[in-house]
Amino acid sequence: MNVPLTPLMFLRRSVKLHPDKTAVVCGDRRFSYRQFSRRIHRLSRLLVSLGVKPGTVVAYLSRNGHRLLEAYYGVVQTGAIFLPLNVRLTAEDFRYILNHSEARLLLLEEEFLPLIGEVRGELPRLDRVLLLDGEPRLSWIHPIGYEQAIQERSPDPFPEAIQEEDSVAELFYTSGTTARPKGVMLTHRNLYLHALSVVFALHNRETDVQLHTIPLFHANGWGATHSITCVGGTHVMLRHFRPRTVLELIRNEGVTTLNLVPTMATLLLNSQAIPNYRHDSLRLIHLGGSSVPPEMVRQLEAAFGCECSCGYGLTETSPVLTVSLPKSHLREDGEARFRRAAMTGLELPGSEVRVIDRHGRDVAADGRTVGEIVARSNVVMKGYWKQPEETARVLKQGWFHTGDLATVDSEGYLMIVDRKKDIIVRGGENVSSIEIEKTLFAHPDVLECAVIAVPDPKWGESPKALVVPREGTELSEQALKQYCRQKLAAYKVPSSVELLTSLPKGGTGKIQKKALRERYLRNNGKGVPQGR
Repeated sequence: MNVPLTPLMFLRRSVKLHPDKTAVVCGDRRFSYRQFSRRIHRLSRLLVSLGVKPGTVVAYLSRNGHRLLEAYYGVVQTGAIFLPLNVRLTAEDFRYILNHSEARLLLLEEEFLPLIGEVRGELPRLDRVLLLDGEPRLSWIHPIGYEQAIQERSPDPFPEAIQEEDSVAELFYTSGTTARPKGVMLTHRNLYLHALSVVFALHNRETDVQLHTIPLFHANGWGATHSITCVGGTHVMLRHFRPRTVLELIRNEGVTTLNLVPTMATLLLNSQAIPNYRHDSLRLIHLGGSSVPPEMVRQLEAAFGCECSCGYGLTETSPVLTVSLPKSHLREDGEARFRRAAMTGLELPGSEVRVIDRHGRDVAADGRTVGEIVARSNVVMKGYWKQPEETARVLKQGWFHTGDLATVDSEGYLMIVDRKKDIIVRGGENVSSIEIEKTLFAHPDVLECAVIAVPDPKWGESPKALVVPREGTELSEQALKQYCRQKLAAYKVPSSVELLTSLPKGGTGKIQKKALRERYLRNNGKGVPQGR
């Protein structure tokens, strides 16, 4: 008899094999796998008592914490669909997503009550709102809070409810760069097989202690909720990303692995406190979310004395598709090794990844010819929630078209060049914003940067660099242009460089180029290049 593949199997395994091992550390609270599992069973029974059925969408609005981690199992265990919400969204965003998803129940933290309160009257499908912390005082909040409510339920194992591994387990809304956010449907099978491939790629083991630096509502955050549980490792929750807190938890909890997006890595590397904390427990820092400069890999390995790897994936692919795994026969050292580690990487087992031209043919594996990344895998989403046209646009003949442009070399390593929408077409030449950003980041006085396309009367469009200098340094537009001229072809040199004190960021700290383009439009009163 075939057993449905579901990430719930990972929890059952760890409870059986590691019942008394610490599963979760959250502030001053610690839960063994046995205790964690009992809380999850209580949660599942609470949800059923509130009318949750298989297929019901249950939304959470919470920062990282043990209650959000419990939902990844307690909601899914009932056959319901778990929808974690991005805490950085606006009230209007929440109104749209909750209505579009047809969520019937929302569990949220007290700090988000004002935002939901703004639109509560415009959420006709939302039956109940349950408070995860604090005291329920408002009339539209369930009168019993989360902790009291789950303690009133039995901790006995919840009856298995998953019959179909291809049923939707989790729903994640994309950021919606050009239109309304799209709900990505991930199945039990997607999530189970994705976790196994990540365990293989990152060599996860029972001794791992994962610090959840990235919000669990984000693609780069939720994957570890399954892979670490799969091996019986320990989850350490981080509510806010603050470098000193990260360093304290690494030292105090013996953290072995953590994930970062580049802006988080920049903050951590610029912390003056690194020498004051032990971090010899660390074995791996994994980077994702956007392209990584080789210089960042070098700096992280020098600062923390551990391996640094990079990877690539999307919400639609559960998310990880590739990791920059080393090949022993290459025997690369120094700068060559850092360049290799910063690449988009090799496809993981169970995934087929190609780079194709506009005719659907594989591009030459020469590390230079650019094409679009397409993937065929059991980790590719079921589709977009209630958007069959959008689903058909990206899922063609069994292949998921990512919209990301890359090269592939003779060893099979992919290297992201840019998103289709971020490529700058200057006088007929394609210019990669990522290539310029990597060049600028290597400048010792640059803290962070972003490059966007702006209208150009002569060339159609040209690159504009937005740069945040390191504190205490003196940078100028002309100095940075001259630096780029020494490193880049003439047509790739930014036509203008603007120095800023900060760059707009999303929920994980990823730089938001859409906001930068909108800012340029407001300040200049001109249209952004077509298709942007």
